[in-house]
Amino acid sequence: MPLHSLLDPEYLLKTFSYIGLTGILFAETGLLLGFFLPGDSLLIAAGLLAANGDLNLWAVMLLAAAAAFVGNTCGYLIGRRFGPLVFRRVRFLKPEYIEQAREYFAKNGNQTLILSRFIPVIRTIVPTLAGTVHLEFRLFTVYNAVGALLWGAGVTLAGFLLGKVIPKDVLDKYILVIIGVVIVASFVPVALEVLKRRRA
Repeated sequence: MPLHSLLDPEYLLKTFSYIGLTGILFAETGLLLGFFLPGDSLLIAAGLLAANGDLNLWAVMLLAAAAAFVGNTCGYLIGRRFGPLVFRRVRFLKPEYIEQAREYFAKNGNQTLILSRFIPVIRTIVPTLAGTVHLEFRLFTVYNAVGALLWGAGVTLAGFLLGKVIPKDVLDKYILVIIGVVIVASFVPVALEVLKRRRA
């Protein structure tokens, strides 16, 4: 399968339906190598297609939340078992991130697990970092569940409501544009944080 197909939410959902949705969300939230996969845009697209009658809204929300929860749990367990090794082997991760993460979790741990869900790439790294610094598993599980529900079900519902507002003929014609706007908007917090750190 061409790489561009893996990044096209509409193609993925129309080709692989619920199985594709579940597998991609699991990989994007639980496996470091899945950081490039479309998470937010896939959920929005699933919501839009549900509004169009192509998918069942409740099934999508349930599968999305479950995949996000299991994915993050997997990422946590990988970090807990292989954390230091992962940070030595994965090129874009640096060993000093571990100490920074430990300090950050000590200060903002709970809200980080929820808010990171809504930031691409960061949501892939955070559960592995949480496991690496041995954040309490019970605490992690609670906030993982809350974040999975808010992100997996919430973003899908937002896409569904958007699809109900936009006329069907416009939606069919501009679905890729709508998804593109969502992708760009989701990277804004990352860009602002990078800019803030560079200024500091």
